[in-house]
Amino acid sequence: MSTTAAHDRRIALSVTTVGILAATLNSSILLISLPAIFEGLGLNPLAPANISYLLWMLMGYLLVTAVLVVTFGRLGDQYGRAKLFNLGFLVFTVASVLCALVPNTGSAGALELIALRVVQGVGGAMLTANSTAIITDAFPPDRRGFALGVNQVAGIGGSFAGLVVGGLLSEWHWRAVFWVSVPIGIWGTWMGYRTLRDKPRDNRVKTAIDWWGNLTFGIGLIGILVAITYGLQPYGGHTMGWTSPKVLTGLIGGVVLLLAFGIIETRVSDPMMDLKLFRIRAFAAGQTVNFLSSMARGGLQFMLIIWLQGIWLPLHGYDFASTPLWAGIYMLPLTIGFLVAGPASGALSDRFGARAFSTGGLLLTAATFGGLMAISADFNYLIFATLLALNGIGMGLLAAPNSAAIMNSVPAHERGAASGVRATGMNAGMVLSMGGFFTLMAVGLAARLPDSMYAGLTRLGISPDAAHTISHTPPVGTLFAAFLGDNPIKALVEQVDPQQLQPGSGVDVATLTGRSFFPHLIADPFRHGLAIAFGVSIVMLLIAAVASLMRGERFVHGETGMVAVDAVDADAVDADAVDADAVDADAPSHESAGVALAREAAALDGIPDQDVAFEEALADHGGVSDR
Repeated sequence: MSTTAAHDRRIALSVTTVGILAATLNSSILLISLPAIFEGLGLNPLAPANISYLLWMLMGYLLVTAVLVVTFGRLGDQYGRAKLFNLGFLVFTVASVLCALVPNTGSAGALELIALRVVQGVGGAMLTANSTAIITDAFPPDRRGFALGVNQVAGIGGSFAGLVVGGLLSEWHWRAVFWVSVPIGIWGTWMGYRTLRDKPRDNRVKTAIDWWGNLTFGIGLIGILVAITYGLQPYGGHTMGWTSPKVLTGLIGGVVLLLAFGIIETRVSDPMMDLKLFRIRAFAAGQTVNFLSSMARGGLQFMLIIWLQGIWLPLHGYDFASTPLWAGIYMLPLTIGFLVAGPASGALSDRFGARAFSTGGLLLTAATFGGLMAISADFNYLIFATLLALNGIGMGLLAAPNSAAIMNSVPAHERGAASGVRATGMNAGMVLSMGGFFTLMAVGLAARLPDSMYAGLTRLGISPDAAHTISHTPPVGTLFAAFLGDNPIKALVEQVDPQQLQPGSGVDVATLTGRSFFPHLIADPFRHGLAIAFGVSIVMLLIAAVASLMRGERFVHGETGMVAVDAVDADAVDADAVDADAVDADAPSHESAGVALAREAAALDGIPDQDVAFEEALADHGGVSDR
């Protein structure tokens, strides 16, 4: 490998890694900083009318990213991955500046911020869709796992780091939450346009944009995700909105459009998403693992934040207003565990394949969910931190090997689309998990919180009628209060007759509005809801582990098994399918490039030379090697 080639690879890895870090950092940075943003905009976070603003600030970025990554991946395949990636950095940077400069406050400011977050998400989608494809193009198979490992650690690590960064910056000023992305974006845009170049393409091959596929996929996915956001809000006297005609229309219409998308993709000549890729066992299994693990990971972050901010931190002397920052800090073991395991598993999977690492990581993660279900709401932090660190290690063992297996399993000309499908599964899983876990938690709270709250309020002197009214407040409001670092009891007691709260009335107001009453009140119902939510996570992780086991042994599409020994002339080898550095420079001069490539790829996988033709036959029938 020449010094120039090594330098170009390092540059490609550094720029794309910074890009994915910026994109994923912004997917979670608002989780902790929302209280400061609401205060800066002058919005009451507990007002029912403002819940939709909260949901869209959180989920709008992820939603638009989930919808557009496949399209941008396909456009990258057609018009140049570096072009789309660099444009994405530019859009992302401009949107970050505009988010930090939102001029209005109140509802107008919230709407402006939501719209600009959507634009920021468009740039993030371009970055996410093309980063792994650029790395896959740049690195040969024997180094690809490590390179993708670094990229994936930055990606998922960014979603963890966003919690701490958002908490720290929001303590200074809420606009700093958006300014932090600007210098990163300026550097990435400058470096990208200066250094990243696309390989020459055959301009004679023209591909049409699959407009119908794009529309049905985008509108269908948006319909489902929008329905989930409104399903969390009360409707018609119900604590949740799942019976709302708007929600049902979004869910049913979204499913119908996605089914239509599947039919369209099998009929058009240039589909947005080549569904034939799912015939490749390694690809289908990897995408299943990616989606299910993302759902479990997204729900975990949400539940841990509520747990820390609503229960544990107030019980340990922290004011509700300071809990968002400290929640991010106390979750650091999760990030550290991931950063330790991620790069190492990516490098080792280059040699041993993805199956053992990803399956083991899924099982370890499932075990930590079980451990979190077993500890008390007022836990010993050392035990909690150990479980978080092991959870991060489990996710780290999974992330890079699984991503490398997905990208290795597809032909070179499909890498952008495959990267988009992978990112869609990850982002859609995160959004679905937010809605799904909130729903499961609300169901659990609705079963026990009213009785617990009624008993606690009457015990402190609140009249039975007032206690009954307060205790039947929709549990979603209680969850949002805990999530935003606020004590909802202060808002709830406003429904009580002021005379009842006067000195001498018999009501213990100090205890009622103190740091410990609400955490003790919600602890048992929260544990019940947590058991439901984490139980579902364990089931998803175990299903993902089974899918991981069924992926087969290490398989590289195009570099292994696609070229038979002595069967291909050098002039016939597709330039896109052959990495120049994968060809043995010391091969005899009379040996064709295809033969040298096949021999080296076979050696990497431990396949005898005479078996390369057998690997080709397997690849032609679905591309799966079980050796």
